[in-house]
Amino acid sequence: MNEIELNLLGDVKGKTILHLQCHFGQDSISLARLGAQVTAVDFSEKAIETAIELNKKSGTGCKFVCSDVYSLNTVLDQKFDIVFTSYGVIGWLPDMQKWADIISSFLKPGGVFVMAEFHPAVWMFDNDFKYVQYSYFKSAPIIETDEGTYADKQAKITTTSVTWNHSLSEVMSSLLNSGLRIESFNEFDYSPYNCLNNMVEVSKNHFMIKGMENKLPLVYALSASKQ
Repeated sequence: MNEIELNLLGDVKGKTILHLQCHFGQDSISLARLGAQVTAVDFSEKAIETAIELNKKSGTGCKFVCSDVYSLNTVLDQKFDIVFTSYGVIGWLPDMQKWADIISSFLKPGGVFVMAEFHPAVWMFDNDFKYVQYSYFKSAPIIETDEGTYADKQAKITTTSVTWNHSLSEVMSSLLNSGLRIESFNEFDYSPYNCLNNMVEVSKNHFMIKGMENKLPLVYALSASKQ
């Protein structure tokens, strides 16, 4: 967990949390260590298997569910105080309204949705941030073939990915249309992770794109409540 997420979530002790697209559950386990009752979801069987192993080793009580977000209502029947998701998640989903409706359906009345995500301005650029390559708006899927992974850029792996860029207005309009009320919204000119090309650490755990320091929004965070 990083400062953006923790500041937005506040005190989670005793809260029930649904963590969407949890990958292998590191943040899920961190939330459980802070006293939350966590149910975490990812569509990757391998990721969930790893999450379950980490959960056992950590001695935390997270519940992990293997499901894609859009099908979650068919395998999980529970309401939560908080629905949480963060960093590099919504770009894999083509339909923001369907996503927002799922979030709303799992929130208790008075519950809060919390998200931190890379800014859509980031995904307009080529991988090395030399020029604008893609639309800010979801005009078409972004199809890319890359070497390595975000965790190891030197890995001898070639992958082709299909993602979608979702503008801020698309995200917030979808949440509003699902019956949620935007409570807070902030943009940040740094990333807490060194996960993009050509990044420099300008202060501890604050990374910016070299040559674009203080000029480009890299992350945004918002919270929305269910009445």
